[in-house]
Amino acid sequence: MNLDDTIVAIATPPGRGGIGVVRLAGSEARAIAMPMLRLKHELDPGHAIFGELIEPEDQDGCVGTAAPGRPAEHSSASRRIDEVVVTYFAKPHSYTTDDIIEISAHGSPVVLRHVVELALASGARLAEPGEFTMRAFLNGRIDLTQAEAVRDLIEAQTLFQAKVAARQLEGALSRRLQPIKQRLVELIALLEAGIDFAEDDVAILRGEKILEHVREIHSPLERLASSFAYGKIVREGLTLAIVGRPNVGKSSLFNRLVERERAIVTASPGTTRDLVSETVSLGGIPVELVDTAGIRHTLDEAESIGVRKSIEAVAESDLVLVVLDSSQPVEDEDIRLLERVSQQPAILVENKADIASSRFAGPSSRLPQVRTSAITGEGISELRAQILRHVGGEASAQVETGFLTNLRHRSLVQDSLTALAAAEGAVSNRVPHEMLLLDLYSALRPLDEITGATTTDDILNLIFSTFCIGK
Repeated sequence: MNLDDTIVAIATPPGRGGIGVVRLAGSEARAIAMPMLRLKHELDPGHAIFGELIEPEDQDGCVGTAAPGRPAEHSSASRRIDEVVVTYFAKPHSYTTDDIIEISAHGSPVVLRHVVELALASGARLAEPGEFTMRAFLNGRIDLTQAEAVRDLIEAQTLFQAKVAARQLEGALSRRLQPIKQRLVELIALLEAGIDFAEDDVAILRGEKILEHVREIHSPLERLASSFAYGKIVREGLTLAIVGRPNVGKSSLFNRLVERERAIVTASPGTTRDLVSETVSLGGIPVELVDTAGIRHTLDEAESIGVRKSIEAVAESDLVLVVLDSSQPVEDEDIRLLERVSQQPAILVENKADIASSRFAGPSSRLPQVRTSAITGEGISELRAQILRHVGGEASAQVETGFLTNLRHRSLVQDSLTALAAAEGAVSNRVPHEMLLLDLYSALRPLDEITGATTTDDILNLIFSTFCIGK
């Protein structure tokens, strides 16, 4: 992939719409775009200019040659294709730090494809997937966490997810990692200085002091690693299975949470025989609710298949709502179901509170319990709050700081923690500093893969500036 190429692509989603945008990026962006445009004014960086998309004329039909950035002169025979708005972003003040031309036309696939074809015919290359963002990263405008946040922002299903991605795009995770990396680089610099400049009376760190430095790095990094459980749910959403015996009100509860009549509800037990799912937003978290068939022993083939699917849904879900009928005594099937979910996150829902028996005593359980009525809505707000507590607390507080949202980041942080643990062991075993440095560099490299590489020059510059070597 040649970064010197001028690239072109349609920047809006496939299909028809009011507006479609074609983006060109590279040193020849203006030269390629100008022959197909008849503009009302000169191109001005950061300004939108109204004009027309036209068929470029051949050499003989050209009335004149325009200076770069100036509207070209075309003969009256030039055929207009569409009215457009053209925006010019001059290097380095653009998304990729290249010259960028964005042509906004009517959202006709035919017109947009034609603009791309004209650009290709004039020497542009079709952009690879994600190449504009990759150029922004390679040109130093954003780091890897911000590049990944662009994708997360585009794929956001809820406003809260979009806010989280926007924070990451602003560099929230990078800012949280930066002081950790800085402490690690400082420790490496201290040890390197002690080894390389011992003859200049640079002090060698004692083992206790090294351990203190390592623990100061390890502790915040471990807290960051623990944020993945919440970040993964924010990014990917939560699957919640609603299970229980037949006729305990699972489908009614499902409809209440979905806030529409999505599942069929009747007084006859066993109405639901297949999984019914719907995704809703709870506190900005996408939650896929799964209504399941009533779990009981049955000889009916169709219902038994539904029961088996229900059990599979329980195993695959992130959270389970175990629903009991509080107007009836607890049955053995309720107890067996609670035992089945004993090793995974679950909430015990005592439904039908509007007709609950005064003698009802829920089973003893470690699970958080909520009393609800799917008919009247009693307890539904409390149930939603309980689900969000399982997600990880108040989402609004979490979004203020960077946290891990994807598996790549989490794996790299774990690799760094493993290397730091090895460094602690090396200090305790009085391993020479040259060997200890290998573990510290192994802890630094995964963090570099998250935010961008720390070069040897950075470490050398820190050594010379901190210790005034060669003064």
